[in-house]
Amino acid sequence: MGKITTDIMIINRLDQGMAERGVLTADEIRSVSLKNVLVDTGATTLCLPANAIAKLGLKLLKIVPITTATGYGEARIFEDAKISVMGREGTFECIEVPEDADPLLGVVPLEMLGIELDLKNHRLILLPLEPRASYLRV
Repeated sequence: MGKITTDIMIINRLDQGMAERGVLTADEIRSVSLKNVLVDTGATTLCLPANAIAKLGLKLLKIVPITTATGYGEARIFEDAKISVMGREGTFECIEVPEDADPLLGVVPLEMLGIELDLKNHRLILLPLEPRASYLRV
């Protein structure tokens, strides 16, 4: 089947808000740029290595039970990770993975951003976001 990867930019949304209010400068907004992030339909949300979360300075939201390929465990969930993928942006929670693990882009951000997998051609497709043809439904 092959795999699909994409580049993503992640910023600390709280930093961005403080910059909008003049508390921080634009240069003080913490961010990371990640190349070739695996798009994983088996992952629920964004999964980031601990060192990326530390660099972003994201706030711990909660600790939750999880199921992984190797069994059951607990994971820390952080909030206010604003991601940019293929020109679309959204703010999401992220699950911390070990520093040596690869980041993963899961299904929730993909669906919310209107990004679909083209498994045949190993690429991502932007769904329409136009007045008469939008992937968003109410």
